[in-house]
Amino acid sequence: MVAALIFLVLTRYTTTKVFNVSAWYKPFKFAFSTFLYAWAMAWYCYYLPDFNIGLFNWSIILLLGFEIIYIAIQANRGQLSHFNLSTPVYATLYSLMAIAASLVTIYTAYIALLFFKGSFPNLPEYYLWSIRLGLLIFVIFSFQGFLMGSRLNHSVGAQNDNSNWFIVGWSKTVGDLRVAHFIGMHAMQVIPFISYYVLKNTTLTIIVSLFYAAIAISTLIQALQGKPLIKSKS
Repeated sequence: MVAALIFLVLTRYTTTKVFNVSAWYKPFKFAFSTFLYAWAMAWYCYYLPDFNIGLFNWSIILLLGFEIIYIAIQANRGQLSHFNLSTPVYATLYSLMAIAASLVTIYTAYIALLFFKGSFPNLPEYYLWSIRLGLLIFVIFSFQGFLMGSRLNHSVGAQNDNSNWFIVGWSKTVGDLRVAHFIGMHAMQVIPFISYYVLKNTTLTIIVSLFYAAIAISTLIQALQGKPLIKSKS
């Protein structure tokens, strides 16, 4: 979180740009997303009996820490971190980032499996299902990132367009695969939060989870059709 705030400040006080927007937006987004992920997983892992939390902690620190540090270094240099195959070193580091993200996702999928297989008599059923479905949607749309990686492009209809749409930078002119990625990955925070504090019902939790997944899928289809989430008036 501290790193995210530093990166956000740097977006205002530096002039380095990548794809026509501040180079520091990307490390900010990744650092803040990692903070939200760590917060949510600390929340859920607390409920798992006999879970090796130390191993999980260090795995996340090393894997996602590597990603954030490399992204920040490249931002400072005005260079791409993702989709950068311009040199053998950059190509190797990009591949290592993909491996790191995959390992974190697989580890998260394992934790989701523990929630599906285990018995949690102290947790309300609706809350348990919100954790299960939130993690499941996260895993699916985390792997959706490979769709961008395979294309070396997060845009459909342009080359890595950034329309500076608030902080997220989603395209206002063409399809943007980052939209579904963002919505799906944050299901792990949104769904349990809504279920626990608002819905308090198993059936409603499942319905809302399916609706949330449908929104993520629809934005993916929209992006693949080359259509932006919100079209620029210009």
